[in-house]
Amino acid sequence: MNRLGQIQRSTSGNDGIDIGPLIDIIFILLIFFMVSTTFVQNMEVPLERPSARSSQPSDTRSIRVALDRNNRVYLNGKPIAAWMVQHRVREILVSHPRRPVLVTADRNSGSGRLVRLVDQCRLAGAKHVAVETKDTP
Repeated sequence: MNRLGQIQRSTSGNDGIDIGPLIDIIFILLIFFMVSTTFVQNMEVPLERPSARSSQPSDTRSIRVALDRNNRVYLNGKPIAAWMVQHRVREILVSHPRRPVLVTADRNSGSGRLVRLVDQCRLAGAKHVAVETKDTP
């Protein structure tokens, strides 16, 4: 205050708004939403599925096991050894016991391998195991 009782303004040039904390909060929210968002995983395994007239839509939360034309096995889009399927599916079912399993096999893969994959999923404790097909017109 000056001697007349008036408030003096600062002339130091720091009259702007500090947006640093605002930027920090925006980045924290961005990281929070990135971590908490779930994404639907599409199978990137090139398969030619057999067709069926009785096909129905599958659950997007399914554990996905795929068998390609060269009899390579994939779990949720990642390659895995066939003998590890039962163990890995069991690990997933521990935290999500009601999650269904969807087995997709290429039309040219052996039916014996498909049956073994379905069997391994059931032995892992899966209550709902389905085989994925495509619609026929």
